[in-house]
Amino acid sequence: MKIAPCRQFSGEFIIPGDKSITHRAVMFNAAAEGEALVTNALLGEDCLSTASCMRALGAEVAVEGNCIRVKGTRRFRSADLYCGNSGTTMRLLMGLVSGRGVNARLTGDDSLSRRPMERVAAPLRILGADIRTQNGCAPVEIVAARLCGARVDTKVASAQVKSAVILAALGATGETLVHEDIKTRDHTERMLAAMGADIRVAGTDVFVGESELTAMDVEVPGDISSAAYFLALGALRGEVLCKNVGVNPTRTGILEAFSRMNVRYSLENERTVCGEPVADIRVRKSDLKAIELSREIMPALIDELPVIALLCAFAEGESRITGAEELKVKESDRIRTTAELINGLGGDCTPTDDGFIIRGRESLRGGSVQPHGDHRIAMSGAIGLAASERGGEIFGAECADISFPNFYEMLCAHFFF
Repeated sequence: MKIAPCRQFSGEFIIPGDKSITHRAVMFNAAAEGEALVTNALLGEDCLSTASCMRALGAEVAVEGNCIRVKGTRRFRSADLYCGNSGTTMRLLMGLVSGRGVNARLTGDDSLSRRPMERVAAPLRILGADIRTQNGCAPVEIVAARLCGARVDTKVASAQVKSAVILAALGATGETLVHEDIKTRDHTERMLAAMGADIRVAGTDVFVGESELTAMDVEVPGDISSAAYFLALGALRGEVLCKNVGVNPTRTGILEAFSRMNVRYSLENERTVCGEPVADIRVRKSDLKAIELSREIMPALIDELPVIALLCAFAEGESRITGAEELKVKESDRIRTTAELINGLGGDCTPTDDGFIIRGRESLRGGSVQPHGDHRIAMSGAIGLAASERGGEIFGAECADISFPNFYEMLCAHFFF
């Protein structure tokens, strides 16, 4: 994919549905009594992997345009579940299947098979789950077992780990307490409560009782992680309005980063849709300043860090990002691949054990991008090339389809040369 440099980037965008919410809407409704319609669903490869797995477990899942119709089943059947490249699919299913008393074998592609799964298996075993990993990774074998409520302290600040335990607890006798030191995204808690689960939240504690779910229609808001790329290029080259974007406070760390970087942004038309806060986000061209980001903000912006780091490469001064070790276990080692991206385009980024030191420059020359199969590196690379002096090309650019089909068409249609 060749990306030319653009002088100005302006426009309004309808952002594809939130990936995290689409996963959960399909998965939870597939485990519920009744039928539901998920509208504005993200139909990227990861969410289609979730749909495929839920069919294998006995639910009826049909794609209709940009909607997904789900007829749930309270009784899963034993199955082999192929999760593709989707860590969310595998990790959440580890919890949901464990609580349903069936056997399952979860596998994924080469990339997913290298990502850590013991971080999910270990807390599930506290509830009595019988789960086996292979050297801490997939394939994951789940053997039917009876679960009992318990206190579980998550060791990793991860919504996927927390969600897996919550989903298992729905099928456990007694009450489960899930405690995390740093609050992570809460889409699971919000949706399960709306579907009738016995769940309540107190600070960073989640209490869950054995529950049955009732199907619920879900209108999926736009994904702020996907909006981030257009917002970033707007800050560098023009004015952008991203409409109908989810602004759940556990997901808006990028807006806090924007505030610290002197990005000119505003929230418009704020409202609540299906229990999730939604707004239109406007960003105007800005004089960027260096920032420091540390561990406490990481759960709220971990997916946006590559493009935030890219913005830092254009900011005045030296930026430091720390406490981001979680980047190492994404689709690629994003500390290494983000630094490689920035430096390959002519920037100055030093990777560290837990983040980056980035020395901003007035411009980047451009060049080539190798995303290593990581959709967020590919899309961040496209923004860097568009804002560079010469542009360049992305090898293996199609990996963006994992989370954002038609990303390049939407991006390039709003270039002004």
